[in-house]
Amino acid sequence: MSFEDELAEALRQAGDGFTPDRQALVARGERRGRTLVVRRRAAVIGGSVLGLALVGGAGAYAGGLLGGTGGAGGVRTADVAAPPALSSTPPPKGGVPGSGTGAVSDEQMVAWLRQLLPGGQLTEAKGHGTGSGPGGLTGASGVYDDGRGKAAIGVSLNRVDPKGASTAELLTCPDKNKFDYDGCTSETLSDGAKIMVYQGYEYPDRRVPTKSWRATLVTSQGYQVDVQEWNAAAEKGEPVSRPNPPLDPAQLKALALAPLWRPALEDLPAAHPETPRRDPYPGASAAPVLDGLLAGYGIPVVAKGGEGDSAYVVLDEGKGKSMVTVEVQSAEQHGGMGSLFANAAVMPDGTKVVTRQTPGEKGGKNVVWWNVDTLRTDGTRVIVSAFNSKNQESDATRRDPALTMAQLKEMATSEKWAQYGK
Repeated sequence: MSFEDELAEALRQAGDGFTPDRQALVARGERRGRTLVVRRRAAVIGGSVLGLALVGGAGAYAGGLLGGTGGAGGVRTADVAAPPALSSTPPPKGGVPGSGTGAVSDEQMVAWLRQLLPGGQLTEAKGHGTGSGPGGLTGASGVYDDGRGKAAIGVSLNRVDPKGASTAELLTCPDKNKFDYDGCTSETLSDGAKIMVYQGYEYPDRRVPTKSWRATLVTSQGYQVDVQEWNAAAEKGEPVSRPNPPLDPAQLKALALAPLWRPALEDLPAAHPETPRRDPYPGASAAPVLDGLLAGYGIPVVAKGGEGDSAYVVLDEGKGKSMVTVEVQSAEQHGGMGSLFANAAVMPDGTKVVTRQTPGEKGGKNVVWWNVDTLRTDGTRVIVSAFNSKNQESDATRRDPALTMAQLKEMATSEKWAQYGK
């Protein structure tokens, strides 16, 4: 798969769960882009894609960490001096950042991965040491076989802003109402490090049965360790070889916490602090406005969520679940998108209105997407969508959405949005 194809797939997955409007996603691209940079670096190791998306103790000892002494050819514990436990080690004196000197080689990264795996064989192994400089990749990957089926596995190392918005997203479990996955736990350790373990699928709509499990650790110093595994010999294009990936959640967590990664992390250049995200509507929330607009229709709400300028509800009057979403944007967010409203209907107050009825875009069978997109004279854009399914990846549960196009238009053009954020 080419880099362009991989990036397109990454963008598709990153957009899952948000209002399914391509232009809306582009408008929020700055924040999502920062997240994608982090995920992209975690995703590409050794020329293969390691994918995008907590049990056990907080510390870990390198030797026999996962109940074994390493795969064939693995480094023995005595061969490597184990640094202190990763999550609890203070930063270097003076806070001197690493510089990517290449102190850790490609071969060493592979050797450490082999050592930390619980027996079995690691083949097709590839590594990237710390000499790539800013923006380079550091990690190791291969095909692991513990006798129960081959499985792709990899680890990537990075330095991030531990207080950044994109980092927070990486460590937050997805909304269960909007994503179908098997399990996720997120935990803050006693020293401030945060770790998330996610048990999901390569494709959210489960078009293939390939599972993708991941552990992501970020310490208070900004050290990021991302471990990902599959129940197939490759992320994509290979048949499932086993029911689940080889490492359970506790083992994934332990591998991420392994102190062997510390020398490589310390040699990486420190991350630049993220630019604080500017909120065009400070303190505003779309959720209560959406709730108020829906109250007049008397349709039971069975689930809800969202934050800031995006919100959703799931309606069900006994005919099947139907998701309704809203997103509010400022002129700054959707700048340059005026062409979308070139042929729009114009209301007496000057609000431009575009309506769309199209098939769903994210894999659910027989899903339809009804959408009303509005642009007010002050530049505020309100997008209201409805689906005939509980979320965008799930199959349709009814013929049409719970709301009519007339109701969606009434909501999107409501005067309640005129005072939004003011």
